[in-house]
Amino acid sequence: MKKSFLLLFAFTLTVNAKGFNPQMQQYINQLKSQAQKEKSGFTDFNAKRGQKIFTSVHIGKRGKNISCSSCHSINLQQTGKNIHTGKLIKPLSPFANTKRLSKVKDVKKWLRRNFNDVYKREGSAMEKGDVLYYINSAK
Repeated sequence: MKKSFLLLFAFTLTVNAKGFNPQMQQYINQLKSQAQKEKSGFTDFNAKRGQKIFTSVHIGKRGKNISCSSCHSINLQQTGKNIHTGKLIKPLSPFANTKRLSKVKDVKKWLRRNFNDVYKREGSAMEKGDVLYYINSAK
């Protein structure tokens, strides 16, 4: 019985992995564990919630209305442009830019920085996981 449960749990993680590389999947699993501690009843990340987080507008750290899509655009397969510096941003979608979501260190840095820019705080584990699922689903 215990072995069957473990196999089912491993299969569920694989199905929900959404095609992340092994290092990113390990990070996703850490976020899931943290999200379960932060919110009772948490089951998995959700790309639709991630889209809502990504596109919702807030007064950012520079005092202006901003969303993640303000710089990254709505179409994650297209090049974005930083609204403050004018710097071009390569597509976020791993389907358009294979380097995206490949290095955990870079993902952590940019999630921390961008949540702070838009929300003026660090994102929760659930928010981060939802956004990562959304970005990874952008085909």
